Amino acid sequence: MSEATTKRRYPIGAEVIAENETHFRVWAPKPDKIEIALEKKGGQSFHSLLREEGGYFAGTVECSAGARYKFRVNGGESFPDPASRFQPDGPHGSSCVVDPFAFKWSDANWRGLKLPGQIMYEFHVGTFTPEGTWAAAAKKLEELKDAGITLLEMMPIADFAGRFGWGYDGVDLFAPTRLYGNPDDLRAFVDRAHAVGLGVILDVVYNHFGPDGNYLGVYSDDYVRHDLPKEWGDPINFDGRNSAPVREFYITNGRYWIEEFHFDGFRFDATQSVYDQSDEYIVGAVGRAAREAAGKRSIVLVAENESQETKMVRARAEGGDDLNGVWNDDWHHSAVVAMTGRNEAYLSDYRGSPQEFVSIAKYGYLYQGQPYSWQEAPRGYPAFDLPPQAFIAFLENHDQVSNFALGDRLRTQTSPGMYRAMTALLLLGRWTPLLFQGQEFGATSPFCYFTDVGDEKLKEAVRKGRFKFLAQFPSTASAETQAALPVPHHPGTFEHSKLDWNERNRNHALLDLYRDLIQLRREDSRLRQQIPGEVDGAVLRAECFVLRFFGNDNDDRLLLVNVGCRSVIRPASEPLLAPPLNCEWEMFWTSDSFRYGGPGRVEIDPDFEWLLPAQAALLLRPRPRTKPPRKPKRR
Repeated sequence: MSEATTKRRYPIGAEVIAENETHFRVWAPKPDKIEIALEKKGGQSFHSLLREEGGYFAGTVECSAGARYKFRVNGGESFPDPASRFQPDGPHGSSCVVDPFAFKWSDANWRGLKLPGQIMYEFHVGTFTPEGTWAAAAKKLEELKDAGITLLEMMPIADFAGRFGWGYDGVDLFAPTRLYGNPDDLRAFVDRAHAVGLGVILDVVYNHFGPDGNYLGVYSDDYVRHDLPKEWGDPINFDGRNSAPVREFYITNGRYWIEEFHFDGFRFDATQSVYDQSDEYIVGAVGRAAREAAGKRSIVLVAENESQETKMVRARAEGGDDLNGVWNDDWHHSAVVAMTGRNEAYLSDYRGSPQEFVSIAKYGYLYQGQPYSWQEAPRGYPAFDLPPQAFIAFLENHDQVSNFALGDRLRTQTSPGMYRAMTALLLLGRWTPLLFQGQEFGATSPFCYFTDVGDEKLKEAVRKGRFKFLAQFPSTASAETQAALPVPHHPGTFEHSKLDWNERNRNHALLDLYRDLIQLRREDSRLRQQIPGEVDGAVLRAECFVLRFFGNDNDDRLLLVNVGCRSVIRPASEPLLAPPLNCEWEMFWTSDSFRYGGPGRVEIDPDFEWLLPAQAALLLRPRPRTKPPRKPKRR
């Protein structure tokens, strides 16, 4: 077969093109010669690849799915394929040819998802179940659906070195990690999720490569840049010398996950560290290619962006990157300070005050260009015009849970009443809520930072770096606390972070809380609408606030949140408390319900006085008056 006429789906990697025929292609401008080192019984066979323009090598070899191979460079040592589809023995081992068409999908009627109305759920496959596999995780999908979850966010799965890790040190970006199963196990997980009615987006890391098992430098010196800020590793070269094939590599990666694994979109990790001055920002380019690959299927694209660059979610025609949503750290930071009082380190510019929550409800971000003392610089960009669903709010995620010294869950760091009230705020606001694994049943199992990457020297360097990072919190900087911190490379740290699913049965009150709130959000005629500009709010007392969701035909909702002691709102001079004409307020939900482990419902009479229970959230709606309003006393 002529290499010039070989039809490929992707520009790089190994592709089965016929029975017992596989075509290989790699970008390798650095070596003079590339051969396929094909593993066979009793040894290896070598097959030369032809040099093509632009630094590529390509060729067809007689082998089929399951064949193991490496690329021999300049007749010497052999290395894994940079675009390997599977690394059965990890990043240092041989690559494996995969036939994606061997798997029989059953999701032909799945049309994908759009961000409005979603309840997102971040999870780590390795700690989600005791087995830590895709097959085991698939058995829990019905329970997630029952809780009201609609969109899963899978933490990174590109293969990485070691026995365990978060996944953010991936080095084989096309190879689902062997730690959780084989590629078809991943396909089966996504297929099952779609059958249940759940979408799945993938967390992808396009800001650096991991430090162990990265052989890209063998093939080219231009995958990374050494002249840019280096947070976790050398940034990727998206706009420097020979960057076109690097961009192609990542754009292809986006297409690949959508087409071959039917993912419903991406979460782009730490985009503030994805440097690119090209006409089209690489994150937007990957997103555009992913949407094209999805065809008529809707996908969801969200980003983490610590700098709060709102261009991420603006339309391409407006100079934006055309994503759907961004993580809202401001929401989390205010909530944690309100719930724990821990306003230290990067939480020090937050007070957890009612005014902060009112502002977030109205404007999305708190910081939109004001001074941010922790960084000694302005933070954020204007966001007043962005739709509310673009802001992804959360009480917990993998980073924030692990940044408590022992990886403790937020539930264990605050009072039960405060936890219920803030959960209500999270799930009833106009933003898009995101839960972290086990949060829906009040999991108390910690989630620590763990990684098995590298040799002992690298492991110790990672440990020191992690402990130094946590020392930014004065509460974690003491010698006593540092001595108690979980060691990232200890297997026990990983095992200790696994969910205890028995808690789901024990914590029925919290499971009911989440299930009821999500159902209320989904079914209530007003709360299910994420309409820009249809909410207002006010501070009622130092620790109380109100949000009013305006609707048509008097279909308003009033959410009252008290994060302090029992309070009587007197005088009740805030106009947002006034009922619609010829209506009266009725309370139809409270976080204090016995059903959720609360002290019990306290009835209020808004015609007489506004009594707010301590550390509670109340939801009111209007109804036609059942009795005339009280007559005023003449004094």
